Amino acid sequence: MSEIQPADEAALRKWAAQGGQLALRARIVLLASRGMRDADIARQLGVSRQTVGTWRHRWTESGMDGLGVQARPGRPVTVDEADVIARMLLGPGSGAASRAIARDLGLSHATVASVRRRWSAGPPADPPLPSPDLWVIGLYADAERTVLLTGTRHQSAGGPPEGSGVGADVLSELDRACEALAAVALPSDSSRPGSLAGFLARTRRRHPHVALHALVLRGTPDIAGGDVDVTFHRVLGSSHWRGYLRALITLDSTRHPESSRRVYLDLAGAIGRYAAEPPGEPLQWLRESIASHVPSGEEPDAALRRETSGGANHIDLGSFNECVVIEVVRLSGTITRGEIAHRTGLTQQSVSRISRSLLARGILVEDAQRHATTGKPRTPVRLRGDAAHAVGIHIDPEVITAVVIDLDGTLIAVRAQPVHRTADPEVLVKQVVQLGSDVLADARGAVRADGFLGIGVAVPGPVDIASGTVLDPPLMSVWTDLPLLYLLKDHFQCPLIMEKDAAAAAAGERWIGRDRRARDFAYLYLGTGVGSGLYLNGDLYRGTSANAGEFGQLCAVALGRTEPGGRPEILPECNPPVGLSQLAARHGCAAGTDQPGSTAAYHVITEAAAGGDPAAGAAVRDLARAIGQGAIGLVDLLDIDLVVLGGPFFTDEAAPLYLGHIGAMVNDFPTARRLRHVDVEASVLGPEAAAVGAASTIFHATFTPRLGSNTLWRASQAAGRFV
Repeated sequence: MSEIQPADEAALRKWAAQGGQLALRARIVLLASRGMRDADIARQLGVSRQTVGTWRHRWTESGMDGLGVQARPGRPVTVDEADVIARMLLGPGSGAASRAIARDLGLSHATVASVRRRWSAGPPADPPLPSPDLWVIGLYADAERTVLLTGTRHQSAGGPPEGSGVGADVLSELDRACEALAAVALPSDSSRPGSLAGFLARTRRRHPHVALHALVLRGTPDIAGGDVDVTFHRVLGSSHWRGYLRALITLDSTRHPESSRRVYLDLAGAIGRYAAEPPGEPLQWLRESIASHVPSGEEPDAALRRETSGGANHIDLGSFNECVVIEVVRLSGTITRGEIAHRTGLTQQSVSRISRSLLARGILVEDAQRHATTGKPRTPVRLRGDAAHAVGIHIDPEVITAVVIDLDGTLIAVRAQPVHRTADPEVLVKQVVQLGSDVLADARGAVRADGFLGIGVAVPGPVDIASGTVLDPPLMSVWTDLPLLYLLKDHFQCPLIMEKDAAAAAAGERWIGRDRRARDFAYLYLGTGVGSGLYLNGDLYRGTSANAGEFGQLCAVALGRTEPGGRPEILPECNPPVGLSQLAARHGCAAGTDQPGSTAAYHVITEAAAGGDPAAGAAVRDLARAIGQGAIGLVDLLDIDLVVLGGPFFTDEAAPLYLGHIGAMVNDFPTARRLRHVDVEASVLGPEAAAVGAASTIFHATFTPRLGSNTLWRASQAAGRFV
């Protein structure tokens, strides 16, 4: 072995004194330089002869450089633990997935398992975080530090729910934004004293019920939080700050459905916009409010708890075939077992077995026997109307309506209250809870405890179904980003579903309409705004974000009406009371001029139109034609042959005018008009269409046969709303 130079020998002795991997290598070389054999060195240091030979050879070939920290072939020098965790949570989480992650990252399976164990109690931090169940609340970054604000709060009974994760595409978007941010010169907090303290104060105001924990991803942890109650934690483990951010986001989104794609797309967008045009102040992002649970010692309405204490899904359908049988019976009204077998393709034995089970559980009931010309009399079956009940609540900019219906769609109880568009969200929630309590109390004698399935809530769009959030209702700005469903969950101890009002109305039309609606159709909902609900291929069509059917945009595009920036105009015609008043004034109609834009004025004008007033009739015609332009687009795009009109402003007086004008347009103008006739029909639902539809979404999700999982129902289960 070659002689060691004095400088190298000094460095080797320093390594040997420090301990670790480099110490072992240095000792091997130092002992070898004394002429010791490999076997003796191995025996003295407690390692294999192969290890000794390897490091002697590397010293001979490359000197000091050969002894540096080198990865095993195909293995990284360091392990980004946060990246390992993020990949695990994005995958199925099985042992096979762990091995796949190990192969992908060039790690051993034991290393991946070790990382998983370390993170099982929560993200490693100093001091330790009080709970692994964290919400990502905000992000702050300046030249000195990057701080990730997280929050914890008590879980409701049943443990933390499991969400579906934000997805790799969202994390990729976030990575791109962070890379752009890395190229930006962030301003110093010292140049703007109190920036972080002010950010923490704003966080506390927005999230008053959340315990705040600041994870310092980069920079110094010793930061004063001002008057805000916040604990600071230094990140532990081998992770880049961006990897740690990814891991926390993935953990949050898999535990909390309210931490949806929208929340983190918003974060990525905020970082990207900041990086593109730095505003000269630190990066500060705060998420929307997280709904708080009932404070300790405060009980929700006791009567409502009693009414909904049996709110689990008591009707537990055991198979897809049971749903198929129920659907056929529902569409038919009454039907014999032989006819069920013929229509479904099931065997007689299967139908008999399923029917016996459904009869025993009280879902079906037998009707009077039918005498046949040959063979035994046949006994038809039908759905038992009182076998199940649901509550529907419709929140409109002007009125809140609550109903209780049974399986046949019979209205058991109805309540309605006016609402103020500027009402504080807390006032709104209390009003909804009280109305739900009252309507259940009205129906107490009719609703069976073991047949109450849950509550459907219909709201104006757009909505974020995954987080139960009302986003930007055009006529109710104070409700922007309101986590309505999670606020209601604190009071309603039963299954909850939220749906756009037009989609809910379509679900009700399909359920109540039975065989008359057993085909594809579009439901045009004439409320304070005009929306469309789509029933396609045997199920509600909601789209990727559950916001399909934004009908006003379609009308504006069809009419060529855009704002100066190019965005489709918000048409007054798609707000019937306002639009009709404006059109009536344009035609010189005197009716309704004392209360323009009001519901009362709308009724006065439509009554005048029905009575033959030419100016009022022209106003209704123009409104109908604007809606008809959008309907033409739906018919051409979807190739449907049924359009249903309903909603509170599809009144008896206006109905013939709307049906006539829109019916003519969708049959005269579409491209394929020679191949189909489009039926334009009045809804089977009354003015409470959206509320009845909201209740029907519960029946629809429970009984409608599906080969694949329904996204909305699965998200609701993940949110812990279904037992």
